[in-house]
Amino acid sequence: MKTMLVTGASGFIGRYVVAEGLKRGMHVVAFDRVDHKLFADNPNVDVFVGDIRNFDSINEAVKHSDYAINLAGILGTQEMINDPIPAVESNIIGAINFFRACIPDQFHNVKAVQIAVGNWFMNNSYSISKSTAVRYAKMYNKEHNTKIAIVRALNAYGAHQLHKPVRKVIPSFINKALNGENIEVYGDGMQIMDMIWVEDLARILVDACVLDHGKYDDYEFEAGTGVKTTVKWIAQQVNIACGRDADAIDYLPMRAGETKGSVVIGDPSTLAPLGKQELVMFDKKIHDVVYWYKNSKK
Repeated sequence: MKTMLVTGASGFIGRYVVAEGLKRGMHVVAFDRVDHKLFADNPNVDVFVGDIRNFDSINEAVKHSDYAINLAGILGTQEMINDPIPAVESNIIGAINFFRACIPDQFHNVKAVQIAVGNWFMNNSYSISKSTAVRYAKMYNKEHNTKIAIVRALNAYGAHQLHKPVRKVIPSFINKALNGENIEVYGDGMQIMDMIWVEDLARILVDACVLDHGKYDDYEFEAGTGVKTTVKWIAQQVNIACGRDADAIDYLPMRAGETKGSVVIGDPSTLAPLGKQELVMFDKKIHDVVYWYKNSKK
């Protein structure tokens, strides 16, 4: 039985990646700073409490794995404008520790994945730090013969995504609508977002890690549908799914760290080396997501 390490395993995307690994018959090492008891009842998941900012900690976890996916990181757009240091420590230094542990000969010859962001061009701490980590991953592949695939994740949505402390679009929209409030949209709502079903993203992340695709040079897998949906349209679809007027929307000034009129979209043709990908469209899943939030205590 192969073992797959998932850092940030208790996070929104992490829990789905763990589930995908288990579905493929792998043993999973769930690496996180805190044991949230999400995997306590599964004998095929070992929880490793550690900090990716500490090399010895992540090195020990990688040592016992055949594959490794790095999802660990500090999130936030406007939340880290005034204090970017946590993002630098976790998203850059932590990622470098992860890459270093994957070096063949010196440490452990482990196939890996580094998650990247769709809005790499935005000047906020999250985008800057995650994009910097991608460049380091490419450097390690070139200079140290690591096999670290880059998966640029677009805007993932699904059950279990929290609306706080970091404001994420879908849980924030749904929370407002279910509470009978107008959805708050920054700017004019014409920004373009590419929404990807979290289970599709999890499958792509695991495929990029375990398959022999050979894409470790300057290649990036773009985990997105390629469908141009505006923030306004997304808000309208959430309102409709919640049984409200589609245009129950308040428009607010752009928040710090975001770009007016931005286009954040993926190119699904980049997924071709992973085989045919059947990606679920947003309007086919949003009702299921609303149903989960409606019946969730979180």
